[in-house]
Amino acid sequence: MRISTYVDGSSAEQQGTERLQNSATDSLARQAITGTIWFLLVLGLLIFLPAGSLRYWQGWLLWVNFTIWCAVYTLYFLRHDPALLARRLRAGPTAEREPTQKRIQLFASIFVCAIFVVSALDDRMAWSSVPNTAVAIGNATVAAGFFLIFLVLRENSFASAIIEVGKGQRVIDTGPYAILRHPMYAGALVLFGGVPLALGSWWGLFTLLPVAAIFAIRLIEEEKYLAHNLPGYTEYCSKVTDRLIPGVW
Repeated sequence: MRISTYVDGSSAEQQGTERLQNSATDSLARQAITGTIWFLLVLGLLIFLPAGSLRYWQGWLLWVNFTIWCAVYTLYFLRHDPALLARRLRAGPTAEREPTQKRIQLFASIFVCAIFVVSALDDRMAWSSVPNTAVAIGNATVAAGFFLIFLVLRENSFASAIIEVGKGQRVIDTGPYAILRHPMYAGALVLFGGVPLALGSWWGLFTLLPVAAIFAIRLIEEEKYLAHNLPGYTEYCSKVTDRLIPGVW
């Protein structure tokens, strides 16, 4: 009788734990999918409202490109690294803890949005004449940026969307981090660098300058924070000297 009670009790406790885990996983999945849908809706508005037409085929092609990669990210990390996905869901100026980073994130969001808006306005006003080959190259560049970011996220489970040091976090010096100290920002620059061409705009390329500048400011501030709060980061910086562009900076 005692053995039976013990076994039944252990089984009930295990089932309860499994139900809690399943509930947490389901909740995370709903948050991730909802967040992805909202992001894609906002992206569509940033593209098609300035363009003034739904016949903007370059806009649809880029939107589908983003949609495919967002779906891949969400499904892959839901299955293989839900903790990373949960960290990535906390993003934007309001999620940052430091006032300086809140301001940096705000300006970064504005400048990134400007890439899409200016490029779409370019199509509406017919400022540029971009060949279809360049549009294809732009979409390939966007995909390359997404792939680089995917490699970074797969290598570093602590790659939060905000500047913080999580419990148990350690310095990552393998994969892309063996080449650059900030491969995530490098991937983002590649990704956004392809957006104007993908949307058929030459003028949109000029909006990349403030984006690159705000990324540089952010990563410098991030390095100061990590050097103070993450053991071993200073030694890592002395070993990997390039921040954003191999052989340049």
